[in-house]
Amino acid sequence: MLNEVIGSQDGVITGAQALACGLSRQSVDRRVRSGVWLRVAPNVYFVNDREFTDRARIRSAVWGSGAGATASGMTAAFWLDLVTTPPRIVDVTTPRRGRSHALAGTRVRRRDLTYSDVVVRKGVRVTALALTVLEASVDPTGGIAVMDRALGRHTTVSALRATHSRNAGRRGAAAAERMLRAAEGGARSEAERLFIRLLRAGGITGWIANYRFGAYVIDFAFPAVGLAIEIDGWAFHSDVTAFRRDRRRQNDLSRDWTVLRYTWADLVERPTAVLDEIRCRIPR
Repeated sequence: MLNEVIGSQDGVITGAQALACGLSRQSVDRRVRSGVWLRVAPNVYFVNDREFTDRARIRSAVWGSGAGATASGMTAAFWLDLVTTPPRIVDVTTPRRGRSHALAGTRVRRRDLTYSDVVVRKGVRVTALALTVLEASVDPTGGIAVMDRALGRHTTVSALRATHSRNAGRRGAAAAERMLRAAEGGARSEAERLFIRLLRAGGITGWIANYRFGAYVIDFAFPAVGLAIEIDGWAFHSDVTAFRRDRRRQNDLSRDWTVLRYTWADLVERPTAVLDEIRCRIPR
C-alpha cells in the first residue's frame, strides 16, 4: 500500500499518509535519517530514489504550505494541463486565517476561496478551471493566449464572467475584465483599432484599411508590395465553417498577395515582432 501511494503521488508522501499506511513516526524518522526519504516541507517527504520532477515540486509545495493551501495562477494552469511549461515559482493561495508556511520557491497569497472555485486533481487542491484561466491570463508568463485557448475547448465566456464576478477583488481583476469584454465582443474590431495604433506608432505607412480586391475585402493592404494582412480577433471565435472560409480566402489571395494573419493576442503580447515581420516585407 505504501509503494502504491508513493507511486501515484510523484514520489511524495505526507506524514499523515505514511501513518495511515502503517508506518510509525519512528519509522518515518529512520527513513529520513538514513537518506531514504528527504523532508521537502513540514511533514512532507520525498522518496529519494527517483527524479524530483516538476510535479513532485508542486505537490510538495502545496501540501507543505498549510491546511487549505491551493495551487493557483500559472501553477494551477500547469497542473490542469492548460499550459505545458512548469512554473519557476509555485503560486499558492492559503486561507486568510490559519497557519501557512512560506516555503522557498513558493509565492503565497492569502485569500479565501469559495467551494466552487476549488477542485482536487491527483490529490492536490487547485483553483477550478475558470478561476485558473482568469488568473493565468493576467500573468506575464501566461497571457491572453491562455484564455483564448481555453475558450471553446475547456470553458465558456459566461463561465469566466460568473467566476470573475464572484472574485471581483482579486489581484489582476481589472486586466481580466478588459480581456472578458474583448472576448464577449469577439475582439475583431478592437484588434483592428489596435493594429492601426501599432502601425502609426511604428511609423509604418503605405497601407490601406478595408482594401477591396476582387470578391474580397482585405483588412489591411500594402498594394505597392502585394502584402495583405488579415486580423482574426480571438481564435476561439473561429468555428469550422469560418475556418474553412478563411482558408479558401487566403488561398485565393495568395495567388497575388503575401498574406500575414494576426490575432488580438499577437498584437497585445508580441507587437514588436508583428511590426518587424511587416517591415521585412515593405520597402524602407
